[in-house]
Amino acid sequence: MSKLTSCLILVSLALVILAVSLRGVASQAENAKVVPLPAVDEPAGTRSSEIAVLAGGCFWGVQGVYQHVKGVTSAVSGYAGGEQSTADYERVSTGGTGHAEAVQITFDPRVITYGRILQVFFSVVHDPTQLNRQGPDVGTQYRSAIFPMNPEQGNVAKAFIAQLNQARTFGAAIVTKIEPGRSFYRAEAYHQDFLERNPTQPYIVMHDLPKIDNLKRMFPNLYNPKPVLVGSTK
Repeated sequence: MSKLTSCLILVSLALVILAVSLRGVASQAENAKVVPLPAVDEPAGTRSSEIAVLAGGCFWGVQGVYQHVKGVTSAVSGYAGGEQSTADYERVSTGGTGHAEAVQITFDPRVITYGRILQVFFSVVHDPTQLNRQGPDVGTQYRSAIFPMNPEQGNVAKAFIAQLNQARTFGAAIVTKIEPGRSFYRAEAYHQDFLERNPTQPYIVMHDLPKIDNLKRMFPNLYNPKPVLVGSTK
């Protein structure tokens, strides 16, 4: 095989990869939709802080979205669903620990309610109809899951999923699991603020930056242009 032929093959492969990447970006934008507000929500808060823990695929993008949501004071990547002894990236990546890549979101319920946090989750963070996967990431560690911190959060989540399914908001049934009573374990430092620190990384460009764009476009009143970074809240 000549050097010219080899170069042409490499160029062709690069063009194919670029085309697939662009389709992936378009798909992210096209699949996002503003779902209705939850009919059942927590009452307006008098406390200044509440925590939500959500899993919707790779935690880089989930964290990145919530770092740009008004009323969120912290968004930390980590693991939930398994034991503390297996809460590290290498073991979680095997898919056998029971953990999901998750994000612990601290928010001010006087500014944004738990129901609105879930509305963003189902609208732009991920596709809740994908079972044990999200986009190119496959395995139970990438499942769609809500880890309620109390019975009230669990009731809101359960009612919201029922509401969306009854309205046939998506083209398929929502597979999001509600998993109460699970602890959250913080992920390694190199995973924190990953999207903000690596905006040109190919995975981030293809799969996560479109989520930020969708948040800004679809929820302009919730979009915070200045992200709340883990590195600045330690």
